[in-house]
Amino acid sequence: MTDELRTIIDLIRYGASRFNAAGLTFGHSFDNALDEATQLTLHALHLPHDIGPAYGQARVTLAEKEEILGLFLRRIEERIPAAYLAGEAWFAGLSFKSDPRALVPRSPIAELIETGFEPWLGGREVRRALDLCTGSGCIAIAMAHYNPDWHVDGVDLSDDALALARENQARLHAGNLRLLKSDLFSALSGEHYDLIVTNPPYVTNAETDALPREYSHEPELGLRAGDDGLDLALQILRDAPLHLTDDGLLVCEVGEAEQALVKLLPELPLAWVEFKVGQMGVFVAERHDLVAHNKRIRELADAREQATAPRAAGGLF
Repeated sequence: MTDELRTIIDLIRYGASRFNAAGLTFGHSFDNALDEATQLTLHALHLPHDIGPAYGQARVTLAEKEEILGLFLRRIEERIPAAYLAGEAWFAGLSFKSDPRALVPRSPIAELIETGFEPWLGGREVRRALDLCTGSGCIAIAMAHYNPDWHVDGVDLSDDALALARENQARLHAGNLRLLKSDLFSALSGEHYDLIVTNPPYVTNAETDALPREYSHEPELGLRAGDDGLDLALQILRDAPLHLTDDGLLVCEVGEAEQALVKLLPELPLAWVEFKVGQMGVFVAERHDLVAHNKRIRELADAREQATAPRAAGGLF
């Protein structure tokens, strides 16, 4: 049957059909079978992702066809995300190395980076920015790439993720980026930022347990965040004012935990970002609002935090 597959476009169409027939889940960089089949085909052929459509009629060799079909088979049988099979994911217009040491880059925050975080920054000067829970480094590196005058820090708890982030830093020549190991803000004493951006784990325990097989290839540390998905987000809301400049801004992604957060803190003014495809669980918070509501945030965060060291009573100030 596969003898009839002769051209690039034949293989892409065939792969997409097989992926759909197998009931694969798409949620890692691409959201459909056709794009994933295209990524794997072009990867196997060592061709750029933006190759012109005229090349779709190019014939492939038998060896090339076998390699492509082998990738299709692994995608179907092992449920490995296409980004891991190709070793590459695109984020904010940049190519990142992607492997199971960190989540596949896919945050809608990419759109904010490409638009300069406007209108949220309102023209405010940013000298120092922080990417908390940096994972593969995609957010931190993209911020550094598009804003060469910024000094960007990227932090993560995982040594594996930081190793991947360093490889991506070298890949994209991000000289204005510093990568640090830290459990949220724990290793950032005395550090202050004009902008803190974070895409922390926010998947509930029940949702994590029920995720499709594709997600089992990603580190659970980057997904699971308690019964309502807010275990880390509440700690970030509590501690961010200590690390923001006076008119600093916090940008945080909580995904589908948005409703739970609004229910817990209905009085906290949060601006929910509308993206090109709609609202996607990313909020913007001003430092002065976080300070004003710190007592309530601290009560909620402290009640569920699982830290071993006792925390001093009282507010931030």
